[in-house]
Amino acid sequence: MHFLSQWGEFIAAFAVFFLSHSIPVRPAIKARIVARTGTLGFALLYSALSIAVLTWIIIAAGRAPFVEIWSWASWQNHVPLTGMLLAILIVSMVFGQPNPLSFGGWNNEQFDPKDCGLIGWIRHPLLVALLIWSGSHMVPNGNLAHVIVFGLFAGFSILGMKIIDRRARRILGTDRWQTLSNTQQNLRITRRGITRLAIGALIYLAVLFSHEWVIGVSPLL
Repeated sequence: MHFLSQWGEFIAAFAVFFLSHSIPVRPAIKARIVARTGTLGFALLYSALSIAVLTWIIIAAGRAPFVEIWSWASWQNHVPLTGMLLAILIVSMVFGQPNPLSFGGWNNEQFDPKDCGLIGWIRHPLLVALLIWSGSHMVPNGNLAHVIVFGLFAGFSILGMKIIDRRARRILGTDRWQTLSNTQQNLRITRRGITRLAIGALIYLAVLFSHEWVIGVSPLL
């Protein structure tokens, strides 16, 4: 009972996270939700749910018993500050773009492997962003609860890339998957790309200055 009183919220948050990421995406359940909300509505609702539960996990980790694994130093704060800028810019550049090679792609039938921007360099941009987020946040949070949180998400990101590759190869067929995977690594500076980078920078600032209000810890300390 003492263990549950100390770690109960942390365990519950993880349980809700895994349930919320397994039940809604089951084909039958997802089809019913999409029929009511549309594809965009489902994506927005699923994203909002994911962010809310993820926020709860991080807050619950802060409330869990503090068990130090490595000590904190002031330089460590610069790692997530830099990493989050990179992660958010990656997401801003690929959000809403066709990408049948990974999850999160829209209008995948329009995907052009010879002109796919950042996806030509990063096949799974959302998972790479998640990996950067989790890995960079682990550095200044060397206590057991946070290491578990960020370590699991980092592992999930790496494993997820392999799982999605296998699934996409099975769904698309080996020949089609290889054709789409043969992307050209070229990045052209366009007005749309500059706009996306500017939006990403604004989102980064919003996250930076709302972090203390949402999570309870200032990243600028």
